[in-house]
Amino acid sequence: MSGIALLQAPPMSDRGRLAFESQHLDDLLVRVAGADRQAFAALYDATSARVYGVIVRTLRNPAYSEETAQDVYLQIWRTARDFDAARGSALSWIITMAHRRAIDRVRSEQSGRVRDTAFLASSGTTPHDEVSETVTARLESAEVRGCLQSLTDKQREAIDLAYYRGLTYPEVAEHVGAALPTVKSRIRDGLISLGKCLGVTR
Repeated sequence: MSGIALLQAPPMSDRGRLAFESQHLDDLLVRVAGADRQAFAALYDATSARVYGVIVRTLRNPAYSEETAQDVYLQIWRTARDFDAARGSALSWIITMAHRRAIDRVRSEQSGRVRDTAFLASSGTTPHDEVSETVTARLESAEVRGCLQSLTDKQREAIDLAYYRGLTYPEVAEHVGAALPTVKSRIRDGLISLGKCLGVTR
């Protein structure tokens, strides 16, 4: 009888299915807060594809994306008790966390590229750290945005793609249709000009 009743039950609407899924994830996250490993495994299975999708769209690097996704789930395990269903769904909480971690990774990679390029570009009496830290610390400031206007169009485009949009050097080269050494040279020379504009002598 139960099987017949189940077959005769009307199909769940999309809205109903989504509501059921949302409640299920909320319940799983609450159980994860209680250190329930089975709930954590179920939560991972239910959300990992979406978490990875959010991250890889930001990082555009599968290896980095996998590492960042693992960081996200480690953070979920550690901070699940901070989840408040009254403020939003578990899925929203998880996706927001994934997006923030991806942005943090982009900023970290950008800072690393600035330091590496400044090291190659610097010489003379000023240690490379001074150039690197100055440009990195001010990368988002109005002062740097003003200094960007002093660069050539090609230098400004390369730096914008690499440091503001998160493209790798090979991706920048492909985007602008130039050889990789040419792109590296544009970025190096552009950063030197930025350093001078910011008052960092070489």
